[in-house]
Amino acid sequence: MPNWGGGKKCGVCQKAVYFAEEVQCEGSSFHKSCFLCMVCKKNLDSTTVAVHGEEIYCKSCYGKKYGPKGYGYGMGAGTLSTDKGESLGIKYEEGQPHRPTNPNASRMAQKVGGSDGCPRCGQAVYAAEKVIGAGKSWHKSCFRCAKCGKSLESTTLADKDGEIYCKGCYAKNFGPKGFGFG
Repeated sequence: MPNWGGGKKCGVCQKAVYFAEEVQCEGSSFHKSCFLCMVCKKNLDSTTVAVHGEEIYCKSCYGKKYGPKGYGYGMGAGTLSTDKGESLGIKYEEGQPHRPTNPNASRMAQKVGGSDGCPRCGQAVYAAEKVIGAGKSWHKSCFRCAKCGKSLESTTLADKDGEIYCKGCYAKNFGPKGFGFG
């Protein structure tokens, strides 16, 4: 079919794109109806598009296809994943042993690579995995009650001697004893 209007061609269907239906991205033109992720077919816009060569993707599909590989990647920072990695051959144990804080870790050992050291494991804590509680920086995975291992939030913790506890364990172990009854 001849291109009578001499207009631009759509980067997906290669048909003429007229001004009223045009979406531009990285120097290419698309029909609004063709501006879809190549994998999941979601509608795209300037905030959700990711380009790889001549191909367009939503940011999620782009990350899964071209982003870093391995457990925990491809879903974006801050996304809760219920995938425990079984498909990758990772064995998940429900009752992982609790690692108590090392009370002898020096201040120098806690400053690794210019980042804060986690009080629980002593490893560097970077921004993407940082939780602040009791005035210290913790890994999200280490931010648990020292007694029962329950995951904590900065509003649901109590601290004593540099260790953090859920309010229930804190009350049982450090709360008032007996109120004068024994």
